[in-house]
Amino acid sequence: MANSEEYCKPGEFKPIDLLAAAAAREVNDGDVVFAGTGLPMLAITLAQHQHAPNAVCVYEGGSIDGRPLDIPTSVGDARCVYQASRATGLFDAFYGQLHSGYVDLGFLGGAEIDKYGNVNCTVIGDYNHPKKRFTGSGGNADICSFAKKTVFIMVQEKRRFKEHVDYVTSPGWKIRNWPSGEWVSKKEVYGSYFQGGVSAVITDMAVFRFDENGEMYLDTVHPGFTVQDVIEHVGFKLNVSRVSGETLPPTKKQIELLYNDIDPEGIFLP
Repeated sequence: MANSEEYCKPGEFKPIDLLAAAAAREVNDGDVVFAGTGLPMLAITLAQHQHAPNAVCVYEGGSIDGRPLDIPTSVGDARCVYQASRATGLFDAFYGQLHSGYVDLGFLGGAEIDKYGNVNCTVIGDYNHPKKRFTGSGGNADICSFAKKTVFIMVQEKRRFKEHVDYVTSPGWKIRNWPSGEWVSKKEVYGSYFQGGVSAVITDMAVFRFDENGEMYLDTVHPGFTVQDVIEHVGFKLNVSRVSGETLPPTKKQIELLYNDIDPEGIFLP
């Protein structure tokens, strides 16, 4: 068995392996995690196998703290409820857990994001006459609003990292106060309902975080990329003064777990 602290060298891991490992590091032991289909499933399961065995996973379909033998194909897969502490439904997952303030971390995705962490997964272009319409929130706004921390996993493209998103599906750290259009803090708008906000954005090129003013900054750059590469794939002026170094690659132990124990069927892994 590989040493758990022996990191992989370039060529020994795929981009999705790095994303899964980086996302897993966002999970603390004991966290209640609201996870979606795909990469979030790999991340929470990897964390449970290693440093966060007491992390609890809530799936949108209503299973709480399931420990399936095989990774489910979706949040509605019957395998989600294996050894679960609770198996109810959508209402309990959102109202009983999320809206009641029990969720520590939510994993989400989106089509566009701005420097304050506002995310769009609704439309590209004008809302009434869009160039492209997506599936909409699907719980994205709820999770981003009521989880104490939210981590977005996205593809790094300039058209996705915009100065202003075309539509705010999920609120970031600062949102526009209508009708004035003035930027105000999410905490000011939410009042006693404020729980937290976006803590990180993980892409196929880098990891971003948010400063005390709610603005995005570059934290680490993935192996094989440079700070300049990232800048060229962001549509707004990005703060790169706080770069802490290179994103840690997955360990050899994590690769073993991902491919031999977590997703041996290759449901999400290539």
